[in-house]
Amino acid sequence: MDNNPKSVRNPVQHLNEHADFITSQPDAGEADKRHKKGGKKGEEQKSPLIYDPKYILQVRDLKKHFPIKDGMLGRVSGYVKAVDGVTFNLERGKTMGLVGESGCGKTTTGRTILRLSGDKTAGDVLFNGQEVYDLTNKEMHDMRTKMQIIFQDPFSSLSPRMPVGEIIGEAVREHNLVSKAEYNDYLDDIMDKCGLQPFHKDRYPHEFSGGQRQRICIARALALNPEFIVCDEPVSALDVSIQAQIINLLKDLQEQMNLTYLFISHDLSVVEHISDAVGVMYLGNLVEYGNTEDIFKNPLHPYTKALFSAIPIPDPNVKMKRIVLSGSIPSPANPPEGCKFHTRCAQCMEKCKTEAPQQKEIEPGHYVVCHLYDDVKEAFGVE
Repeated sequence: MDNNPKSVRNPVQHLNEHADFITSQPDAGEADKRHKKGGKKGEEQKSPLIYDPKYILQVRDLKKHFPIKDGMLGRVSGYVKAVDGVTFNLERGKTMGLVGESGCGKTTTGRTILRLSGDKTAGDVLFNGQEVYDLTNKEMHDMRTKMQIIFQDPFSSLSPRMPVGEIIGEAVREHNLVSKAEYNDYLDDIMDKCGLQPFHKDRYPHEFSGGQRQRICIARALALNPEFIVCDEPVSALDVSIQAQIINLLKDLQEQMNLTYLFISHDLSVVEHISDAVGVMYLGNLVEYGNTEDIFKNPLHPYTKALFSAIPIPDPNVKMKRIVLSGSIPSPANPPEGCKFHTRCAQCMEKCKTEAPQQKEIEPGHYVVCHLYDDVKEAFGVE
């Protein structure tokens, strides 16, 4: 999360909008109409998101709900609120880490930003000042060269029937990035940047190790010379020693090519190492975000504290104070009222059960969505 997203928000209005976590389950027919329009019944039209050249990506109140269909007729009975109001800005050349439990909506957020999961339900996604969901198919086809993704599993994301040269070069030919005379030299250069050799072009994915396959995935993304890459847990399927190599490769490439990353991961130590800013997701919402140093030194939200308490400390003399959360994650199809985290929070108050908390800036660039900080508004100057 960028530490200065004020250019896209009216403070009071933004807090109210971003805290709109819970909606009652609508009638199926009415829900379809609302989803097609991108909003709830009676929802006022928001002012256009103002482009700030400082940010390559600006996301405001992004929502992605998937319909639940019942019966032979496929009547929509509800919605899975996978992403339910995510707002952040991502500065050029920086890395934002996105962390949270499995099923919290991290991957869906990344895919929705890239327009890989169909239409959005609501919200704004500005990439270089352009609303991604307003682009025509032709314009989106051209935009793909600037927005890429590295998938989590290097074993299933590569076609077993294509040699590596075809995998990496397929999109290069599709977008006519280089002439036929320059094609082979261009591929050799991309592969060299990713630690691959020219003779690897004729080999198939099954002939490579996990780390090498992930290098192929990175080379495929870099072949289009993108500006922004969603890294969807790119090292989770790799051994620890190989993870370090891939992380260092990503950092080197970022410096060489001025890349911007949205880095999705479960590994908090990896996120701390590679990220400039961190967003913590829970059940489709960002509950805390800010600069990496601020988040790791001073976690504020009870969920963030529980996550960070699970980070192993490489010192046998240090006794870890593990915070164990009771209960299980509520269903995103039927989230609890009020604060979504109140069913598992040891510090839950009565208003947490009925009133959705608002987003507050506790220190410069450090935001939290929690009722525990309602009483410190005046002390911290939060409106």
